[in-house]
Amino acid sequence: MPKFLRIGVHQSNVSGYTSKAWWVRRVGSTVFLKWGAVEVHGVGDGRKIYWTLPPQAKTIRCGTVQRAQAYTKTAIARRRSHSYEPLAGSITIRGRPANRGDEFAQALATILFVDIVRSTEKAARLGDARWTQVMNLYYAAVRRELKTLRGKEVVTTGDGLLATFGTPAAGVRCAAAIREAVRTLGLEIRVGLHAGEYKVSGAEVFGLAFHIGARVAAKARAGEVLVSSAVKDLMSQSDIRFKDRGVHQLKGVPKRWRLYRVEH
Repeated sequence: MPKFLRIGVHQSNVSGYTSKAWWVRRVGSTVFLKWGAVEVHGVGDGRKIYWTLPPQAKTIRCGTVQRAQAYTKTAIARRRSHSYEPLAGSITIRGRPANRGDEFAQALATILFVDIVRSTEKAARLGDARWTQVMNLYYAAVRRELKTLRGKEVVTTGDGLLATFGTPAAGVRCAAAIREAVRTLGLEIRVGLHAGEYKVSGAEVFGLAFHIGARVAAKARAGEVLVSSAVKDLMSQSDIRFKDRGVHQLKGVPKRWRLYRVEH
């Protein structure tokens, strides 16, 4: 099963840019999806593709092989019409070179992950042309709120976005503002926030904090803004109210984390 790279406004003979990738694999009646931002280096047969962050993943259990085949065929056809190009090679996660430790700066921020709930169903119902319009309005709304609360966009991944904030209060308020803004488009989102340190080298960012933020978002229900205990602890003097959502094991993340829901 091929991978698909979204070229967008770039051309396949251009090196050194960031784009989007989408990967699908069917095993029996189960379909596995991965998607996220990638860096493209080199041209032609020598081109190498790297995930800029570990990709998001989803598993769809279709019940029968026939349904899985139909789901996969429809998904690939929809993305081909959005200028995705088949890739013969693999997409790898760029490792951190051992001799480049001094080049990485330490940063501390509140990390926000946001994505659309049931986006695949909505895209199928609206059709490609209308869904593209909705997505353009969605990203415009998200970026407008980021600008207002001084958030910094790091990367978009499929229908999601990663951003950082200088203070946890700004991140929480931005999440709530985005939620209300996109509801006018008929969309519901889930948001996760975590505060922690990460490494920065030029445009590259690394660190467990990003993984924790993504896993917190994955625990959120439709319309819900969840924060880790690290965010809650930094906001003890804030007038923002939180409700305890219990202790959770975050997939691939050490130890268990207590999560809190931002109250309306």
